[in-house]
Amino acid sequence: MIDSGIAHHFPALLVIIPLLASAFCVLVKKGSTAWLISAIAVTISFALASIVLFSTSDGNIFSYHMGGWEPPYGIEYKTDILNSFIIFLVAAMGAIMFPYAKKSVEQEIDTKKQPLFYSVYLLCFAGLLGILSTNDIFNIYVFLEISSLAMYSLIAMGKDRRALTSAYEYLILGTIGATFILIGIGLLYITTGTLNITDIATRINDVEDTRPIEAAFAFLTLGLMLKIAMFPLHIWLTNSYAYSPSFISAFLASTATKVSVYVLIRVLYTIFGYEYCFETMPLGGLIIALGIAGIFIGSITAIYQFNIKRMLAFSSVAQLGYIALGIGIANETGLTASLVHLFNHALAKGCLFLAVGAVMYRINRVRIIEFHGLAKKMPWTCAAFVVGGLSLIGVPFTTGFISKWYFIKALIEEGHFILIAALLISSLLAVIYIWKVVEAAYFKPLNARNKHATEVPLSMLIPMWSLVIANIYFGINTELTLGIAEKASAYLLKGAF
Repeated sequence: MIDSGIAHHFPALLVIIPLLASAFCVLVKKGSTAWLISAIAVTISFALASIVLFSTSDGNIFSYHMGGWEPPYGIEYKTDILNSFIIFLVAAMGAIMFPYAKKSVEQEIDTKKQPLFYSVYLLCFAGLLGILSTNDIFNIYVFLEISSLAMYSLIAMGKDRRALTSAYEYLILGTIGATFILIGIGLLYITTGTLNITDIATRINDVEDTRPIEAAFAFLTLGLMLKIAMFPLHIWLTNSYAYSPSFISAFLASTATKVSVYVLIRVLYTIFGYEYCFETMPLGGLIIALGIAGIFIGSITAIYQFNIKRMLAFSSVAQLGYIALGIGIANETGLTASLVHLFNHALAKGCLFLAVGAVMYRINRVRIIEFHGLAKKMPWTCAAFVVGGLSLIGVPFTTGFISKWYFIKALIEEGHFILIAALLISSLLAVIYIWKVVEAAYFKPLNARNKHATEVPLSMLIPMWSLVIANIYFGINTELTLGIAEKASAYLLKGAF
């Protein structure tokens, strides 16, 4: 057992440790030293996140008061079963992927810039964990901006000149989304007189019929939809994933949008409450419609991509549509499906982006034509891509199957039988774009330019195959993922926080 006097510091330590490590990375001159400092920081964060998840899974809540100031007057860091689940996901993806970063970053980032790269990465990592840990809505905005500014910089470090355009595009749209969120927070504050999420939730019932609250609801929802990249506000995501450094593409696809989804869920279910969002305000139908549109348009567009990173980026738009669908269904099974898919999609898409990044490391190109016959030269990498693709499709004994099964259960409970057919068709669309890559790698003659290609180092293969194993393991044993998602859904719908 962890001493409770120590454990209550963990929500703050999760943020402080990578922030301090970020400062140390700036002071060193060698990329390898900065990588080692970063590796220690993310490993400690993962260990703390694991303890917090284990401790909150039975209903415990960790609360840390910054400077000893009691909430709602002071800033509170608070972890419950919901945010500890997402904290664990972000920390786990950071720790599992990080060995991969060393070789990938050495190839794609200028030697002099590598310490700065790791410093900015840790800022992004700390910002994401800060969003998840804090129980102060203005602090959420602050950490959202810290992580976003770091992301813009990381994306801009990509070798392709289009990375600069992608980062600028993300900067503009991300700033618009952040402005909407800040306006919504300001309206909540002037109406309720508090920034503490728990306190807002208790006071908002007395003022929910006022115009400022209605405006706050609209601004926050729209701003967060943009941050999530929910269709049709997804334009920033595709280029950001396609042209950023390979390690960053994998990390952002696995974590960044998932954290924004958490904030949306917290705002809708904890601050405004189920009745206001889905009965007083007809938000459910809108989110379902946008989710279905995102699923189909993202999947169809992915089919016509020749750059595999762009293909996977449009696939992410589709998968975010699934998550939105579960939120919009707004019953316990639907919310469970969204939460478990949030976790499962991170595993699948992380695996896929790491595999593509490995190909980039060896042949410096990621177009489908460059994959011709590559399975002969890079069998472990191509096999990892296949497993990640099967999980994305939703084949039994993979994580994706669990998610889609629960989406179907949620739709049956609500009588949306037409939407069930839509989900099945969307899975067939995923088969098409994943098959294009598999066909190129396994059934096409070897591209002459790749005749000297070899498998990537173990430091890249081990993280990739750790995610392969996770995609299969959590597709068979759902005690952790599904069990916690079900508890978190019940917890949210009871309005407890």
